[in-house]
Amino acid sequence: MEFEEIYLKYSPQIFRVCMGYINDHEQARDLTQETFIAVWKNLSLFKHQSKISTWIFRIATNNCLRAIEKSKRITTTELPFNLPDIQEESQEEKLTFLYNCIAELGETDRIIVSLVLEDLPQAEIAAIVGLSEVNTRVKIHRIKEKLSTKFKHHGQFE
Repeated sequence: MEFEEIYLKYSPQIFRVCMGYINDHEQARDLTQETFIAVWKNLSLFKHQSKISTWIFRIATNNCLRAIEKSKRITTTELPFNLPDIQEESQEEKLTFLYNCIAELGETDRIIVSLVLEDLPQAEIAAIVGLSEVNTRVKIHRIKEKLSTKFKHHGQFE
């Protein structure tokens, strides 16, 4: 598979995974770019011991984890997040709310839900995050419960 083909196939998914981690459009774009720079540089070293998508997602998650760790060392002040009191929200507002809910999850949960949203099989998700398939399945169920509770609490599933 040529690099351009790989980039075109996986970059939208990698961007969405980075958004799930970082919840910042510009930083997610930067992390996506960093991921594909690493893929380009190391493509000849890829050993085909796993699917190429697993390898690429693992690079992306490592980049995201490093970015999160780096941001923890920098003191920031967060603005409070207030939901609009409007009944009909646009698709973009719902997506923003989803990303904000995901951002409140722990690091491992964020990556798992991001990969679930990309329709990756549970076995591949387990390989990417380094957990057993059973543990991954349990985590997915618990994450869905947490997100459902948040959505119900904010009137998203009425």
